[in-house]
Amino acid sequence: MKKLLLLILPILLAGCNFSQTEESLQAVSEQKKEAIQNTKSMTTYYMIRHAEKDRTDSKNKNPELNKDGKLRAENWAKVFKEVDFDAIYSTDYNRTKQTAQPTAIFQSLKVETYDPENLFNDDFKKKTEGKTVLIVGHSNTTPQLVNKILGSEKFKDIPDDENGAMYILNILPNQSKNIKTLYINQW
Repeated sequence: MKKLLLLILPILLAGCNFSQTEESLQAVSEQKKEAIQNTKSMTTYYMIRHAEKDRTDSKNKNPELNKDGKLRAENWAKVFKEVDFDAIYSTDYNRTKQTAQPTAIFQSLKVETYDPENLFNDDFKKKTEGKTVLIVGHSNTTPQLVNKILGSEKFKDIPDDENGAMYILNILPNQSKNIKTLYINQW
């Protein structure tokens, strides 16, 4: 009888640990589901300035990207390869559209143009709620948009020689916001 008890006891103990482990796994699973749900309802805006433009003709108000700008645009596509964008927006200028294009091609998305003076309106908010969106703008419009979404004047214009600034702004389901600023200047 003693031998039988010694054989059964470890099995019973293992069963107890298993049910505790099962409960722990279920709790972790519920936490993961909640985190995934929060992520799905979170809105994320990736906002960048256009890549380097051709400055050979100072009278040209709509220049193309120069060689470095084209390389940077290709690099943005690599930087964003793990980001699953729902939409990509660009102002209606050659340099911004050309900056967005490699990422759009990689993600099989169309670049949608926007008016920087009227972007963060109710229609845009509804359209992008719970989505992940890339917005390509300019040295002045990009930080202005970030400030508008944040509701405070936190960022100044991007210096003219800085084309690697990226703002990642999350709007959580409770409408709280967080922002990260990164500089991607080597590739």
